[in-house]
Amino acid sequence: MAVKCGIVGMPNVGKSTLFNCLSKAKAQSANFPFCTIEPNVGVITVPDVRLEKLSELVNPEKVQATTIEIVDIAGLVKGASKGEGLGNKFLANIRETNAIIHVLRCFDDDNIVHVDGSVNPVRDKETIDFELQIKDLEVVEKKRDKYQKIVKSGDKEAIKIVGILDKYIIHLQKGESVRSLEMTDTEKEVIADLYLLTDKPVLYVCNVDEVSAKDGNKYVEQVREAIKTEDAEILLIATSIEAEIAELEDLEEQNLFLDEMGLEKPGVHYLIQATYRLLNLQTYFTAGEKEVRAWTITKGMKAPQAAGVIHSDFEKGFIRAEVIAYKNFVALGSEQACKDSGKLSVEGKQYVVQDGDVMHFRFNV
Repeated sequence: MAVKCGIVGMPNVGKSTLFNCLSKAKAQSANFPFCTIEPNVGVITVPDVRLEKLSELVNPEKVQATTIEIVDIAGLVKGASKGEGLGNKFLANIRETNAIIHVLRCFDDDNIVHVDGSVNPVRDKETIDFELQIKDLEVVEKKRDKYQKIVKSGDKEAIKIVGILDKYIIHLQKGESVRSLEMTDTEKEVIADLYLLTDKPVLYVCNVDEVSAKDGNKYVEQVREAIKTEDAEILLIATSIEAEIAELEDLEEQNLFLDEMGLEKPGVHYLIQATYRLLNLQTYFTAGEKEVRAWTITKGMKAPQAAGVIHSDFEKGFIRAEVIAYKNFVALGSEQACKDSGKLSVEGKQYVVQDGDVMHFRFNV
C-alpha cells in the first residue's frame, strides 16, 4: 500500500533540511535509495534489518524494500488558508497525504531569521493549526450548505447529515482539530470524502541543536506541554547532525560519527519507525529465489486483504496463505527447514497477519 507523508512547518524551521537528509541518507549501504518524482516529492525506502536477514538466507535475484513517499510542503504562513504565500496550493498538497510530519524549530541561531521575529515553537504550531482548521471549516461548511438545501424538502437523511456536519463545524470553530473529536464510524463516513487536513494523524518533529539531540531543551518541554492532550508523538531530530551524516558515504564512518554524538541511529530511522506507529502499519514478507520483498499493510488486516496489496486478483481468488513466522524462518534458515519442522502453517480467510510474517499465497481467478 502506498504511504504518503507531508512535511509541514513555518518557513526556516528546518523542513527542507530534513527532506534533504532523507533524500541523501545512505544508512545500511543501499537501504535508502531516493528518486525525485517532482522537485518537492521523494520516495525513500524503509530500513528493515529483517529484510536484509531474509535476503542473506534466500539469496534472491532481487530485493525490494517497502517505501514511504515524502512531500516537502513549502513553509506555511499566516493567511495560508486564504491563499497567502500560495497557501491554497500547499494546503492541497497536504490533503493528498496520509499523515503530517510537523517540524517545529526548537533551537536558537541568530543567523537564521524566524519569520515571526523570535523562536517560539508553540506559537508556530498554533499558527499552522489555525490555518489548517480554517481551511477545514470552509470545506465542511460548503458541504453543509449543499445538504441544507436538500433539508428544505424534508429529506431525513439530509437532516441527519447536516446534524453531523454541525458537530464538526462547532468543534473547528472552537479552534480544535478534527482528529480530537470523538465520533462514531458512521459519523466519520460523512466527512471521509473531504480528506480534512486536521483529521490526519500528526507527528511532531522538534528540530533541536546538537547539544539537545538526546534529551531535548526548554523549547521541547514547551511543545510537550502544548500537545499533552493530543495523544501525539514527539521526535527529537538535530537536522544539523543529520545533514552531516547524510554527507558520509561510508556506513562505518556514519557509525563512528553517531558514537561520537552519543546516538544509536540516524534520526531519520526513528522518523520512519514513528510514521509506521502513527499510521498503525506493519510489514510482512514474501521470500523466493526470484525476489525477497517487504509489503506494508495496516495492523489487523486479514490474509486476503494482505494478499490484495500485492495484486487485487490475489484477494479476489484467495484460497489460502502459507505462513512462517519471521523468527522461525531465521532460526531454521529456510522455507524447507520450516516445513520439515512443522513451522509452516496453512491459514484461511480469517487469519490476521502478524508483523514479520513470511507469506506465500495460493489463489485462483
